[in-house]
Amino acid sequence: MKAISLEEAVAMIPVGASVMVGGFMGVGTPERLLDEVVRQKKGGLSLICNDAAIPGKGVGKLFDAALVARLTATHIGLNAKAQQQMLANQITVDLVPQGTFVERIRAGGCGLGGVLTPTGVGTLVAQGKREIEVDGKPFLLETALRAQFALVHAFLADYLGNLAYALTSRNFNPVMAMAADTVIVTAENIVPIGVIAPDHVVTPAPLVDYLITNG
Repeated sequence: MKAISLEEAVAMIPVGASVMVGGFMGVGTPERLLDEVVRQKKGGLSLICNDAAIPGKGVGKLFDAALVARLTATHIGLNAKAQQQMLANQITVDLVPQGTFVERIRAGGCGLGGVLTPTGVGTLVAQGKREIEVDGKPFLLETALRAQFALVHAFLADYLGNLAYALTSRNFNPVMAMAADTVIVTAENIVPIGVIAPDHVVTPAPLVDYLITNG
């Protein structure tokens, strides 16, 4: 793990990159990183996140700045700008059932090709997907999700990069930290090694590439 500034971290993200962003309606979202993405105008992003948040909050800032080209998410209903961009064909949106969404990311983090799920069988969700029968029951093959970058927010980080989360702000952050080539972390508190008890470490240091130490 390497300590790095906001500016240096975001400078590594190329235009058009695939990026996972932790959070649930702005809770547990790396706001400082997103602000810097907007400042550096990193556009054409393939964004993978639970939701589109709301204008001015969380990943909603990326839609405000028209930086998203493709969105994979579970709902966008509270962000009118994201909806408008979708209807105007300015972005491509892939809506995924929430359980399927997190399982696809988990599969990506575990090196699996995908998961079998009954969710969506016989619906629009099944279009273009392979259906597999197991013990007489139909399942959809949902392929694994990975990204070039994951932007993660934690409550505690130590100087090795071990992470702990607070309550519901944990949400999708730990699983996304498993499923990206480069993991960049902001934390509310950075503490000495040993402060986070081993049993409280959720994301271990080997998964973290960069920890933001300014901003």
